[in-house]
Amino acid sequence: MLGLIQSSYIEKVLKRFKMKHSKRGLLPMRHGIKLSKKQSPKTDEELKRMSNIPYASAVGSIQYAVQCTRPDVAYALSVMSRYQACVGEAHWGTVKSILKYLKRTQDTTADSTTEAEYIAASEAAKEAIWMKNYIQELGVVPSIAEPGVIFCDNNGAIAQAKEPRSHPHSKHILRRYHLIREMVSRGDCKTDRVSLAENTADPLTKPMLQVAHTQHLDKMGLRSMVIGFRSSGRLLGYVTWKPTELAYM
Repeated sequence: MLGLIQSSYIEKVLKRFKMKHSKRGLLPMRHGIKLSKKQSPKTDEELKRMSNIPYASAVGSIQYAVQCTRPDVAYALSVMSRYQACVGEAHWGTVKSILKYLKRTQDTTADSTTEAEYIAASEAAKEAIWMKNYIQELGVVPSIAEPGVIFCDNNGAIAQAKEPRSHPHSKHILRRYHLIREMVSRGDCKTDRVSLAENTADPLTKPMLQVAHTQHLDKMGLRSMVIGFRSSGRLLGYVTWKPTELAYM
């Protein structure tokens, strides 16, 4: 199971657009809101003021979050993307609403890579144990009784999970994220370091050499597939899909 979080990225976006200390929004777009190009600037003063608004940059920053982890704001962003050539106060206000919503719905903000990895490992451990218990009840996989392995590429996060003592660098972390220590000590799961060559999540976060990229895609289960089109038993045509071709076309 692979997962992605973008708390650090969203925090940087909020800081870039001076929204870090803004109120948190309940919805990405207000229900019943009416937007149109008629709301674009009418006077020279309005045009000058709106020309200094980083509208396109904000839309692009949100778009990256949508593509990776936040499909819940995809519709709101698609609507706001229509007004990049005629930005008015109402349009900019709605984009800020999306940012406020992202601020409210991000779970937590980590101030270091180790902390972010530790929090992610804790969440992954909870999911892994739930999945293990579920499969164990089905009785279809005998080996599922073994402790689940939580792979991590950060030595600091691994040490935090294995050590049951408090540490000056982790005392501010919310108590619920320290649950992984109890899980490890009980033997429900264990943490282990994953090397760069074996980290299957790497293609989701960084560019790679073709050989390594292809190997990781295979581990994810993304394989070549042929889809045929038939009519009355006759093959009319087919489409071949290959992850490697898709990645490099």
